[in-house]
Amino acid sequence: MSHTWTYDAPSGVYKSHAMSSDLRHAAIAETKFMQFVRPEPGFGRGKGESITITRVSNLTVPTDGKLTENQKIPEDTLTLTTVAITVEEFGRSVPFTSLSDDLSEFNVENAIQRALKDQMKLVMDNTAAAAFKSTLLKAYTTSATALTIDPAGNMGAATHNMRVDHVEVIRDAMYGDYQIPPYEGDDYICLIATRSKRGLMGDSAWEDWHRYTDPSNKFNSEIGRIENIRFIEVNNFSALSNSRDASDGAEVSLGEAVFFGADAVAMAVAQDPELRAKIPQDYGRDRGVAWYGVLQFGLIWDTANAGEAKVIHFGSSEAA
Repeated sequence: MSHTWTYDAPSGVYKSHAMSSDLRHAAIAETKFMQFVRPEPGFGRGKGESITITRVSNLTVPTDGKLTENQKIPEDTLTLTTVAITVEEFGRSVPFTSLSDDLSEFNVENAIQRALKDQMKLVMDNTAAAAFKSTLLKAYTTSATALTIDPAGNMGAATHNMRVDHVEVIRDAMYGDYQIPPYEGDDYICLIATRSKRGLMGDSAWEDWHRYTDPSNKFNSEIGRIENIRFIEVNNFSALSNSRDASDGAEVSLGEAVFFGADAVAMAVAQDPELRAKIPQDYGRDRGVAWYGVLQFGLIWDTANAGEAKVIHFGSSEAA
């Protein structure tokens, strides 16, 4: 018996259509700001569109507090001020169809939910960062050792990346000039973008500092503590820019950073961010998932007064 053989594909390239059973997800930046804000107590659903925070200013300290017999005790005025945080709606959605879910090897809705949760985390982190950076205290370098802190909210053109000398100036201003209370224990916090971290760790003063304290910091790529400031690196460059130009040309760019103490930023929440499934339309064929929340972040003290301001924003006015 003779047989005639033929190809099942007369032309073209033979392909394997096997698909991996693992679904890979793109990585997102780490979110560092949200851990340093807290929801304002007493606010939530049914409380209106804004919360008003009452602030008590310090009393004037007299040059001499002694009393004279037969004279009344002098009277001082307690000053109360307020700041309002108005909540706004936040959210995004991803539509899909029942057909895509029915035919896909993977669970489409689960993949969408994970992607939306990642997006929500980054949006919240960016919004919180914007509140920190709205401080009136702007710091920028003017030499390899000097730094200016502008109390009027004007960021100048930096000349150098961050150095240990600059950190010392900021620490002294936080503790002395602005009397900012530490965030925890005796420590302040600095959230710092990678390029400014690199400038700091490249400073010979930093290397000398850690040679005798904790040599493993360089091995672990950790700045560690400097002058009671705990440094935390940020790689979410939408929250903190990692590319601001230094104007002298010697150091091409630097990153932003924020230094802060206790009670810096408040979070007003009327509706916690959450995932929501769309009510199916067209007899269940039209579906979707969204994240949604009603909230906002704001500085508790939006002034540059000593004892009130809590955040210093480091950077440069020069765009990359």
